[in-house]
Amino acid sequence: MPFSDDHLAELNLLASFSTPSSLEGIKVHKNSAAPETVAAAERLHQKGLITNPDGGYLTSLGCETVEHTQKLMGILSSQ
Repeated sequence: MPFSDDHLAELNLLASFSTPSSLEGIKVHKNSAAPETVAAAERLHQKGLITNPDGGYLTSLGCETVEHTQKLMGILSSQ
């Protein structure tokens, strides 16, 4: 099953968390963020990965998911 556009938007948003930590949050501004980013944040919140529908902090599941996302990016980016 290939990644959908929604999956890619969610992965990109997860990648914007600099470290898999519940101490650093992000804010998705509905008036300036791309619509797909706003929707991705809402879906990640519904899935229990971030604390607020407009960003916030990673949950413990979100931290684990960011770790996996970073590993995947590293593998795909390797020469």
